Amino acid sequence: MNIDHVATIRNARGGDHPDPVRAAEIVAAVGGDGITAHLREDRRHIRDEDLARIQAATDLPLNLEMAATEEMLAIALRHQPHAACIVPEKREERTTEGGLDAAGLHNTLVPIVDKLREADIRVSLFIEADERQLDAALRLGAPVVEFHTGEYAHAHLDGDRDKTASELKRIADMSALAAKNGIEPHAGHGLTYENVQPIAAIPQLAELNIGHYLIGEAVFVGLENAVRRMRELMDDAR
Repeated sequence: MNIDHVATIRNARGGDHPDPVRAAEIVAAVGGDGITAHLREDRRHIRDEDLARIQAATDLPLNLEMAATEEMLAIALRHQPHAACIVPEKREERTTEGGLDAAGLHNTLVPIVDKLREADIRVSLFIEADERQLDAALRLGAPVVEFHTGEYAHAHLDGDRDKTASELKRIADMSALAAKNGIEPHAGHGLTYENVQPIAAIPQLAELNIGHYLIGEAVFVGLENAVRRMRELMDDAR
């Protein structure tokens, strides 16, 4: 679970409440498998000091989402998270608006991926479910890719059955191709109670990363109930 938006609410008013560390503890208590936190360059939600506190609070593996910059590389090497997922980042965007261009940024990514791997941090690349990008991940030696499910989520929300089906097939096909080539496929972005099961049913997908929707649901039903319900839907789909 991505706990960024607990920090977004905290930062909207300043102070320390609500604390993303408490969210991490709740996720651990109700059966979450891991915590994702995105330390953005503008620090709009997760703060530097949150990382060590999250790691100390639970035994769940921390997946640090990060831009491909020297600053973020240094932070990752200092904190030694279980995994580092390299994502595209633009200051003007509200949230991540698509996958990383791993093919176009190959030369930039090589030293960052190499240093993370040398530090025994599992490297993931947040990419579109596209063969060119998957091939780039393979050439970079990334053991994990996370496929961007935003287009699938938008199509589902719009009621476009044909596009929903084609996007689902694209993700399923690339997940199978990733696994065939020894890369562990994950997926995330825009997943909800209503659209998660077809994605969760893709047999090769080992992990789903979900954040914003669950924090929104937590406003109404509590974080424990929101996480439990999502976990039930995912497990039922498997």
